[in-house]
Amino acid sequence: MSEPGYDDGSLDSAGLSGTVTDTDGDGTFDVLEVDTDGDGFVDEIGYDTDGDGAIDIVEIDTDGDGTFDTIADDTDYDGIVDTVSADTDGDGLTDAVGYDTDLDGVVDIADVDTDGDGIFETVVDDADYDGVFETVSTDTDGDGITDTTVIDSDANGVFDVAEVDTDGDGFVDTVAYDSNEDGVIEAADVDTDGDGFVDTLLDDTDGDGVLETATVDTDGDGIADVQVVDLGTGPFQGS
Repeated sequence: MSEPGYDDGSLDSAGLSGTVTDTDGDGTFDVLEVDTDGDGFVDEIGYDTDGDGAIDIVEIDTDGDGTFDTIADDTDYDGIVDTVSADTDGDGLTDAVGYDTDLDGVVDIADVDTDGDGIFETVVDDADYDGVFETVSTDTDGDGITDTTVIDSDANGVFDVAEVDTDGDGFVDTVAYDSNEDGVIEAADVDTDGDGFVDTLLDDTDGDGVLETATVDTDGDGIADVQVVDLGTGPFQGS
């Protein structure tokens, strides 16, 4: 996702023409306005903020409504866009920011404001740069602390592990597994006393969507000493 330079009033790529302006009167064009779809309205404005003759910030009207809703930014001036900010719902607030951390032209981390309150509560991450987001971390209660992280452990596009901070102390105390990737939790590891060690294992042994078996280490010695079968309608239901 490289950016065209300009010096003669036209874009170097795609054969698109536009209007260039020297806003500071130094003899170098620093703003380029382009009508990419030929409807008579400007839908892209490029800025050369460092005066090197290459565009490093572009404002884009992606839906043609006359409002610029996306900003592409080459923050390190190397000719490659590395940050894209978008107002996806048109309320004037940025609700998604994507980062290309390895500069391959593909976003690999994004901060998302899913509820439109101006606070980014979700982070999606492509940690291995394969084009698939394997991790989604969410602050569900808006306290600034991630309390749920879902993971695609085998990078096949299906989330099969969930890490949850149920008490909001900043530490994961429950890890749930969907091993067959059918959307139903089959097992969960739980740290019930917050000491950092799993003391309860929950299991759906018959595959009916209910975690009906609990194996518990009651004295914290690392050895299970209690097993409860058929939890009925307890809190750790798979469905």
